[in-house]
Amino acid sequence: MYEYKKRPSKLKKFLIYFILIIIISALSIFIYDMYVNIDVYSAEQNNENDNAVRLSNIEQLNNKEEQDITKTLENTIKCVVGISKIKNTGSSIFLNNSTSELGLGTGMIVSENGYILTNWHVAGDKYSNCYVTLENGNIYNGNVVWADSDLDLAIIKISVSNLNHITLGDSDNIKIGEQAYAIGNPIGVEFQRTVTSGIISGIDRTIRIEEDGNVAYMEDLIQTDATINPGNSGGPLINSKGEVIGINSVKITEAEGIGFAVPINIIKPVIESFSVNGNFEEAYLGIFAYDRNIIPYLDSSIEFNTGVYVAQISTDGPSKSSTLKVGDIITKIDDISINKMSELRNYIYTKKVGDEVELTILRNKREIIINIKLGRKN
Repeated sequence: MYEYKKRPSKLKKFLIYFILIIIISALSIFIYDMYVNIDVYSAEQNNENDNAVRLSNIEQLNNKEEQDITKTLENTIKCVVGISKIKNTGSSIFLNNSTSELGLGTGMIVSENGYILTNWHVAGDKYSNCYVTLENGNIYNGNVVWADSDLDLAIIKISVSNLNHITLGDSDNIKIGEQAYAIGNPIGVEFQRTVTSGIISGIDRTIRIEEDGNVAYMEDLIQTDATINPGNSGGPLINSKGEVIGINSVKITEAEGIGFAVPINIIKPVIESFSVNGNFEEAYLGIFAYDRNIIPYLDSSIEFNTGVYVAQISTDGPSKSSTLKVGDIITKIDDISINKMSELRNYIYTKKVGDEVELTILRNKREIIINIKLGRKN
């Protein structure tokens, strides 16, 4: 006999499917939300960890840079000396015109065998005497063995050996905005080896100086906003590596934050000769020339694009007996282009007395070649 089996209703199947779909969907949403929360939490935690690590690295880098410059300055300060024209500088800085009356200034040791670089207006002319105070307080008699009033630089010799000496940098490669530090004795003995910081504010600067009714120009200077006071004269202007890039020389008193230094590269050949040979026999061309940016101050009708303008020919120099004339434009020396008096001077410093140099000049827009045998500067 056929037995009838009751089939499940379509409604019941639908309900079952519907419940399964709801359960699966709920599970999917739960799992998805769980993983999203885990990922968000992990991402946030990773970001927080990354930020913490980044901040820690920056802080460590800043601390290391501060420690490095502090150590650099400590080492450099040991090579900075005090210079005076009289031995007893007194015990107080509050003397009237102490820096000028006592002849107080600054210098730097540039060789282990006792050569010291400073300003000419601090040390005086060649063969003059002064007193040098080292970092340890010892005072020595100093003899000026070389001086140039045009550069405002001088070299002093003291009878001491095995000295810590300063590291010379490269002033040709400095950039505006670089960090710079000036070291010197700004007021007197109580404030010896004061450090001020700033940046390189300008390069190849020219300033006009009026003194005792005379007008002169200092060219190719480094401008800095590191504070330079009168007693800082002759002290080093250094970079963040502790390398000397300039010699603090003058400060415009009418304006705040404007100081100048003579580029160190100008004097390097002289320092090297004294350090190695114990002397420097200075070859002499016997002229004074201006950079082209000075000419508008002298004569606005003179125009030239390259070279230096011959403003003066010394009566005791080798150029006097040559065909070189005032007003000539020197564009080359030994086929090397010249655009600054400092470049011409530096090249002459590398030559010997008796060497012959070839000058290429412009005169009335015509190019002329003149050969001159270098003399000896007294």
